[in-house]
Amino acid sequence: MTDAEKIAFKNRLRRWALDHITQRINVSRAAIDQAREAANSEEKSSAGDKYETGRAMGHLQQEMHSRQLTESLKELATLHAVNTEQLFKDGRPGAFLRCEGLAFFIAAGLGRHNIDGETIFFLSPNAPLARLLQNLTAGDHITSGQINTTIKEVF
Repeated sequence: MTDAEKIAFKNRLRRWALDHITQRINVSRAAIDQAREAANSEEKSSAGDKYETGRAMGHLQQEMHSRQLTESLKELATLHAVNTEQLFKDGRPGAFLRCEGLAFFIAAGLGRHNIDGETIFFLSPNAPLARLLQNLTAGDHITSGQINTTIKEVF
């Protein structure tokens, strides 16, 4: 893979992550609106506490989705701060590390995804595993939890 192809690959991963986070943000916002509408549309009934219970549940749903929205917005900000236009020789934000059977992209904490037949772990730069990968280079060995592998390349 040429240097230009490596940068294009990282930019494609970044674009995928941006789309993924944007979708999460849109889902959270829609869920907040739906929970707000549900809480506000509860009608008084002769069943006593049913009205207050329904409104309280709607508010709890709103709070839960608001927390999810806040986390997604933080991930989006983290991703925007990552430089994918540069090639790196060691693990750091914006680096892609290919290992035996798996790969890591240090940019945003989106978990494990299969992209083009390759298992890629999208890691937040603040994640413990990303910190473990920091400053590691090709040829270094990684042992963490169920991961026991060697880094083949970093860019």
